[in-house]
Amino acid sequence: MTHTRDTQGGSVTPSRRGLPAWLEPVAWAAETIEPRQLSRFLPPENGSGRQSAVLILFGEGERGPELLLMERAGSLRSHAGQPSFPGGALDPEDGDPHGDGPLRAALREAEEETGLDPAGVQLFGVLPALYIPVSGFVVTPVLGWWREPSPVGVVDPNETARVFTVPVADLTDPANRATAVHPSGHRGPAFLVESALVWGFTAGVIDRLLHFAGWERPWDRDKQVPLDWRS
Repeated sequence: MTHTRDTQGGSVTPSRRGLPAWLEPVAWAAETIEPRQLSRFLPPENGSGRQSAVLILFGEGERGPELLLMERAGSLRSHAGQPSFPGGALDPEDGDPHGDGPLRAALREAEEETGLDPAGVQLFGVLPALYIPVSGFVVTPVLGWWREPSPVGVVDPNETARVFTVPVADLTDPANRATAVHPSGHRGPAFLVESALVWGFTAGVIDRLLHFAGWERPWDRDKQVPLDWRS
């Protein structure tokens, strides 16, 4: 029994049944991690912020476990050119923002942005909702196992520049890790993988997942990558 989904508002139920053994540490982390262990930016207590969700999709590639990412089009108003997880704002038909809504939104957005077939995805966990102050989004990260891979690629070039997968081995390689430094002074983890610089919200979540799943390897936190004001 994996999750069930329909476009008419059916239930979406995460399940750990049948997960590969290497994903168990991630599933366990999802059940035990506290919001402040993920980020210092938490949803406003007054309930403000635009509800959204992202799909953190783990698959099995030629080089072992991998993550699905996309690069946003350079013409977008917010987060232009930035690698990210598939995702976006909840639509009314997604349902309760505090219930199954984020799970449906994560799958729907991933399908719209990458052409992913949601039927091949098994949701297995949900992380605490986080906040992105610069855009006002309240983001729920939804964890998925790409049980039956399907072809993916750019659906709308106006929104997405490319869709790609990154081996977890590359994300944990100390040579690919750095600290991104924004001109504002903000510092955060960064990954230099697949000819892309992954930073910001996406890199922060990946960093914490690697840490709490026990996959993190020691890396040079003094190695810095400067960002410019357009970032």
